[in-house]
Amino acid sequence: MKVLQFTIPVAHDKTIITQKDWLPAFYPHLHRHEEIQLTWIQHGHGTLIVENNMHAFWSNEIYWIGSNQPHVLKSEELPFGSKNKKNVQALTLFFNPEGKLGPLFGLPEFKKIKSFIDQSQNGFKVPEAHVVEISSRLLKIHQSQGITQFLAFVELINFFLTIKDLEPLITGSRLSAVNEQEGIRIGYIYNYIMQHYDAEIKLEDIAREAHMTPQAFCRYFKKHTRLTFVSFLNEVRINEACKKLAGGSYDSIATVAYNCGFNSIANFNRVFKSITRKSPRSYLREYEQLENPPPGTATKSA
Repeated sequence: MKVLQFTIPVAHDKTIITQKDWLPAFYPHLHRHEEIQLTWIQHGHGTLIVENNMHAFWSNEIYWIGSNQPHVLKSEELPFGSKNKKNVQALTLFFNPEGKLGPLFGLPEFKKIKSFIDQSQNGFKVPEAHVVEISSRLLKIHQSQGITQFLAFVELINFFLTIKDLEPLITGSRLSAVNEQEGIRIGYIYNYIMQHYDAEIKLEDIAREAHMTPQAFCRYFKKHTRLTFVSFLNEVRINEACKKLAGGSYDSIATVAYNCGFNSIANFNRVFKSITRKSPRSYLREYEQLENPPPGTATKSA
């Protein structure tokens, strides 16, 4: 068995499925499934973990997650006492190119589409310039039935052939497959770090949570993520810091640093630059320029 391997329920008279979610939070456990997943985040923000890579996600973004890619969408928690019980909204398309669709993608006319799917196994984020077009096509698929829905699906996949220079969600080679028990343990470790990143997490503490000695934990974590525990923790913290800076939910950069688990502003600046290749102030300045371009300047979505 594979780690939390899901079987997406598809009716006997369908080859694709769409799913509309409006929930307090996304499914919180690391999982994977044979189906390719195309998710439009209509409302909500948080962190997408794909294998050992992290991406901050925001409303009106679309992600392509490849077949059998371990992933989890960790949405921001609702404030205590919040009356709003629906924190995230998303529309997702699932399809399995190796299932019932296999013979179709094997046709000569689908050669380019099949090649695109094979080259997109690492997943990607849809460029902002194409979000409006693809989201409208996803809505059409969701609101259609029968042959109309299927043709709209084929047109959507064919449209992806026109998009150039897609950046994969993961870098390097794919992580090796793990069994169910190991996958559950890795998912638990990920979740523990995501829940406690803003406090001091000692190696002894996380090893104890994983029921290992510190030495065994370090070997285990590096083997299954290709990252050291400290480097992964730093990436989580910097990812959260970027979200806070971009969201404007901070009093100062120092406040962001301390709220993300760093015990000194100097260490925060050093780690931030090593991961993002820019200082916190430069990151914030560039983000503000993108959000508020000078008069007469084209926006990034133009």
